[in-house]
Amino acid sequence: MKTWKVTVVLSALAATALISGGCATKKHVREAIAPVQTQVNDVDKRVKENKTSIGDLDRTVATVDEKAMDAGKRAGQAAEAATAAQNSANQAAQRADAANSAAQQAQQGVSRLDKSLQNLDNYRLVDTKQVYFRTGQSLLDKDAKAELDTALGAIGNARNCVIEIEGFADTTGNKAVNVELSRKRANSVVRYLTVDHNIPLRDVRELGIGSEFPNAINKTRADRKNNRRVDVKIYALDITGAQGQATSQNGSGSTPSSTDRSRPVQ
Repeated sequence: MKTWKVTVVLSALAATALISGGCATKKHVREAIAPVQTQVNDVDKRVKENKTSIGDLDRTVATVDEKAMDAGKRAGQAAEAATAAQNSANQAAQRADAANSAAQQAQQGVSRLDKSLQNLDNYRLVDTKQVYFRTGQSLLDKDAKAELDTALGAIGNARNCVIEIEGFADTTGNKAVNVELSRKRANSVVRYLTVDHNIPLRDVRELGIGSEFPNAINKTRADRKNNRRVDVKIYALDITGAQGQATSQNGSGSTPSSTDRSRPVQ
């Protein structure tokens, strides 16, 4: 019996010793692990902070990239605007050059016109021919063409000539019909001069007058024949200002018809 109690007591003491030793070992482990755990916690904290910083950095980089892209886009737009502005400036310069050229041409035209107007009084009548027509007719016969050929032969290749062509009719018939007939007679002369003799049309002045300004009083057949006519007056530029006298159809130098003017109609 005593032996059993002793055994129990010894067992209890051994268990107590083991328990006490186990508690001491756990405490020692906890004390050894605590600094490491602290370091681990610090590392975890720093890792989280680094992640946060990395995230902030990523967002910052993304923002910078976006701003850089936006800046590049604006730079491209600015370059396009500059190119468009340069094109507009070039076009404006071209229009300015064209306007300047037009202004110079206009000034030259005005100068030429002034010169022409100044020369207007310097034209002199150098020849007058009259060609005649049958009643109601406007076609040139061979005698009329011969008269015109003579007039053109007198001026030859002279430049700066002006030819006045005035068509007339007798008083027979309606006045409006006579005006149209006189115009057709004048046109026949113009056509003969420009087509058959290559006279520049710009040098020709034409007018159908009708039965106004008759050569005769229209009482006789001869009077009416004398009024069915076209007067052809040739003026030449005389820069000396000398006033010449027209040569009549018979070459006598007599005064032209009553419709003669001191200078050509311009």
